[in-house]
Amino acid sequence: MTAQGGSRSTAEIRDRRPLAIVLAANAVSITGNSLTLIGVPWFALQTTGSPGKAGLVAFCATLPVVVSAIFGGPVVDRVGRRRISVASDLVCALAIGSVPLLHYAGALEFWMLCALMAVAGLFHAPGETARYVLVPDLAGQAGTTLARAASLFDAVSRGARMAGAALAGVLIAVMGAEAVLLLDAVTFGLSALLIAGGVRGVRAAEPLRNAAPVSLSTYRNELREGYVFLLRSRLLLAIVVMVMITNGLDQGWSSVLLPVHAKDNLGGAPDIGLLVAVFGGCALLGALLYGAVGHRFPRRALFTVAFLVCGLPRFVVAALVDGTVPLAVTMAAGGLAAGMLNPILTTVVYERVPDELRSRYAGVSTAGVLLTTPLGGLAAGFLIEEAGLATALLALGGLYFLATLGPAVFPSWRQMDRTPDGRTPNGPTPDGRTPDADLSSSGPSRPSGAPAEPTPSPQGW
Repeated sequence: MTAQGGSRSTAEIRDRRPLAIVLAANAVSITGNSLTLIGVPWFALQTTGSPGKAGLVAFCATLPVVVSAIFGGPVVDRVGRRRISVASDLVCALAIGSVPLLHYAGALEFWMLCALMAVAGLFHAPGETARYVLVPDLAGQAGTTLARAASLFDAVSRGARMAGAALAGVLIAVMGAEAVLLLDAVTFGLSALLIAGGVRGVRAAEPLRNAAPVSLSTYRNELREGYVFLLRSRLLLAIVVMVMITNGLDQGWSSVLLPVHAKDNLGGAPDIGLLVAVFGGCALLGALLYGAVGHRFPRRALFTVAFLVCGLPRFVVAALVDGTVPLAVTMAAGGLAAGMLNPILTTVVYERVPDELRSRYAGVSTAGVLLTTPLGGLAAGFLIEEAGLATALLALGGLYFLATLGPAVFPSWRQMDRTPDGRTPNGPTPDGRTPDADLSSSGPSRPSGAPAEPTPSPQGW
């Protein structure tokens, strides 16, 4: 009888279904994001003919993401991660789906496009945060390690981006950008259905039961906890500042520079889909490689080299070399490198951030790294109209290169190669023990005197 009871307990701990469902829902949602990434800029360029207006649409879509990330962390915990994820996807489905429907009816004005994209941006970040912070608990329930779960989460996301990008390029060419946006709305709805039924009853997905009564002072204190965590570590600040800069530049690349380059110099939307799919496919491979062997290498060195490879080269090749093939080769190498970035950062944050702070801390760090994204599209559109596409590519690529030198230059980045207990990954602890290479379940309790690390999630693709 005891053995049978033990078997039931083990089966409960090793229930893989909730983790698999969250991964699937995130993959569906990110596939929709990839459709938006290509469909909205192309739709804006087609309907307005102006890189500046395309940049303004990108600004309207990303500024609310920053706002919701700043204030959304405590809300995710109080309302519940499952409810927030479902509500977020449903609102995004309605906002994105309204764009083509209004266009078909002949009623879509430019300000409406900007407003609908702003609504989608406002509600998108809390849903993504809610799914992200569920992973450590679901990894423990599935009986897998944090590093593997983090790599799998990123690999699935990369694969979804690759598939969505390829699909978007084909659909735009065959059916038009409007059809892509309708399909995007459907993906958000499917993601909501998966989360609504798939993680019901999972304790970590439900609202906090012992939370203090809702008040402005309580909310302010909870939000402050996230910012205190952020400000305690020089490494944490260095990561956030660096990725804040590169995310803004990536936004300029994906929302304006690449669409204009494809429209003027390449084969249009199908080539965008091809390039993004190549980048995403190689990023998927990079994430899987890191999950398999990445823990054997120093994190800081690998992170530095990967960021240098995935940054400047694509800007330079797009500016100076004609044709799709050279840029595709460059983006393949950049994607392979980029796939290693998020698993490194995600593993670090899962090691150090206690469960009760994950949502609010993820919101704060996400807000930090997204702070420049509203300006990325605006700056790229302005530079193209004032100085030309090639100059804009070289200028933003140069800024990208300077930003990615940070880990090689500043001493605070050396902390990336140490865990909260002062050891190197896979090395012995101060008392001489040699733990497993990967941490499992939901991570350690709050480390004594050790601030947590964020998960900036470089946008890339």
